[in-house]
Amino acid sequence: MHACDQPRIDAIHAFDARGVAKRFRHAAIFGALDVLVPGETMRFCNDHDPLPLLAQLQSRYGSALQVSYVQREPGAVVIDFQRTA
Repeated sequence: MHACDQPRIDAIHAFDARGVAKRFRHAAIFGALDVLVPGETMRFCNDHDPLPLLAQLQSRYGSALQVSYVQREPGAVVIDFQRTA
C-alpha cells in the first residue's frame, strides 16, 4: 500500500505527483514549495525516486528545505519536504 493512500489527520500538506502530467510536474512542485512558510511540510508522493528533482531542490533551496523519506520502495516513494527558512 502506498503511504499517500492512507487518510491524514495532521497538518501535513499532501502533493501527489502521480496525478500531475510530467511536463508540468517540476513547476507544480516548485510552486507548492514556494508558498510553504517555515515549519510547514509538504508530503510528496510519487511512483519512483525523484533523484534529479532532489538535486534541483538542493540547488534551489539549499538548507531552507529539509528532505526526509517516509517511504522508499519500488512503486511507492513518499518524501516530506519541510521549509526551515
